[in-house]
Amino acid sequence: MSHTMIQVRHEVREGGRFAFVTIDNRAKLNVLSAQVMDDFVAAMAPLFDDDALRGVVIEGAGDRAFVGGADIDEMAAIDSPAEARAFISRVHACCAAVRDFPVPVIAAIRGWCLGAGMELAAACDVRLADSSARFGMPEVKLGIPSVVEAAILPGLIGWGRTRDLLIFGEVIDARRAFEIGFVDQLVQPDALESAVEARLSALLTSRPCAVRLQKALIRTWETLPLAQAIAAGVESFADAFETAEPSQAMAEFQKARAARRG
Repeated sequence: MSHTMIQVRHEVREGGRFAFVTIDNRAKLNVLSAQVMDDFVAAMAPLFDDDALRGVVIEGAGDRAFVGGADIDEMAAIDSPAEARAFISRVHACCAAVRDFPVPVIAAIRGWCLGAGMELAAACDVRLADSSARFGMPEVKLGIPSVVEAAILPGLIGWGRTRDLLIFGEVIDARRAFEIGFVDQLVQPDALESAVEARLSALLTSRPCAVRLQKALIRTWETLPLAQAIAAGVESFADAFETAEPSQAMAEFQKARAARRG
């Protein structure tokens, strides 16, 4: 049996624990082969039920790529629509493992981020990239459309920019990805790790149950008309009070405010 292509390490900060999930297929630019995808979904599964986890960071091994796309060698061997559905369903399963994850997932992007890799990054809640990053959806150049979580792109960058990326299949640099809103924070190559750490520290200043409720509500909003989305928010607000977290947090705020007033 081959070794896993996914490495998971846990790091504890004051106030919480984080998981760092590294896609390690570096000999092939961390492309998503069937094994890599199966390993990724398997690695994310036990983290899902970890109530102490505050967030997850997804990264690619090495400096050359986040994820260089789906494995072209495996796609070239597909010889039926049924095999095509099976392969692309694996890509979707990876993205769903991120989108449906109960706590925030941050993509830390270096180097190539193409095709299925860009879809996986889109599925994350926050995308941080260094200036070496390159993005693209080149599937049409290989005779296939961009699919599954490419459907997230219009909500992130707009319909016009999505059409431009998907129809022409051209690669854009990190600056352009930041300008169009795909990348949330752009830093120099030696600053990516510290940028991630700053986001994790900021996350710890928010209350854990509230963050989980907020992520779940945002996912719900994506599928509902406005009136129903607002109604779902009412229920989420009420759900927050099933724990003591709101009363404790507000009491601490009131105490700190009184201390400032002297």
